Amino acid sequence: MQTIETKVICGDSRELMCEIPDNSVDLIFTSPPYADQRKSTYGGVTPDEYVDWFLPISAELLRVLKPTGTFVLNIKEKVVDSERSTYVLELILALRKQGWLWTEEFMWHKKNSFPGKWSNRFRDSWERLLQFNKNKKFSMYQDAVRVPIGDWAKDRLKNLSETDKTRDNAKNGSGFGKNVSNWVGKDTVYPTNVIHLATECNNKNHSAAFPEQLPEWFIKLFTQEQDTVLDPFAGSGTTLVVAQRMGRHSIGIEIMPEYCEMIKDAVEPAQQLLL
Repeated sequence: MQTIETKVICGDSRELMCEIPDNSVDLIFTSPPYADQRKSTYGGVTPDEYVDWFLPISAELLRVLKPTGTFVLNIKEKVVDSERSTYVLELILALRKQGWLWTEEFMWHKKNSFPGKWSNRFRDSWERLLQFNKNKKFSMYQDAVRVPIGDWAKDRLKNLSETDKTRDNAKNGSGFGKNVSNWVGKDTVYPTNVIHLATECNNKNHSAAFPEQLPEWFIKLFTQEQDTVLDPFAGSGTTLVVAQRMGRHSIGIEIMPEYCEMIKDAVEPAQQLLL
């Protein structure tokens, strides 16, 4: 049985990413501080500064990711002067210019989000998970995240017309809507790009911990055992803990010393390497 290595690097990812070899990471899953958030711990980068702040980091991510790898960025917009900020959209465009392919966008629906009301809007109950790749062909294990087909299929799939059974058999295998008969009699189907998960309630002594099921879903989708997962903003270490449990090597970079110690306590001692 091979040892699973969980490496925790304490310091600034902008300075320490150089320690990671080129083309060595299979999945980057991370949630950096959002614009103007976490001022007391991470400094609070303003929306106007965010793209310039992030691009040197993403350049290093582009270097360390394997050609077949995937980068998933969890990020959220904010409201500035009663108007939605465009900093996330500007970041997407800048990443594309940097050489990334914006392959897909997932939405995390927070099932237990608190209600709220402002003068011109309601509370957000979703966050973006942006998928970027270096190449159009990348490793993806879709069968690993199949879901039960559900009761809706009893009505949706019965009494199919001949058109439903044969229409638009696209060569690219574009899925459910192209040939409904492909799913008749199946127990599971591929999911949508909307992920329904409750937020982390105890927060693990971290102000922005996400639920373990979130990185777990993407680790299933884009990696196999013995692959390597990187989180350059490791926080409380959720990504690393999940990766270790799933038999993946992982690297986490975290600037706050107290969070580094938290990760050290959370991962299995026999399989960690604290730097």
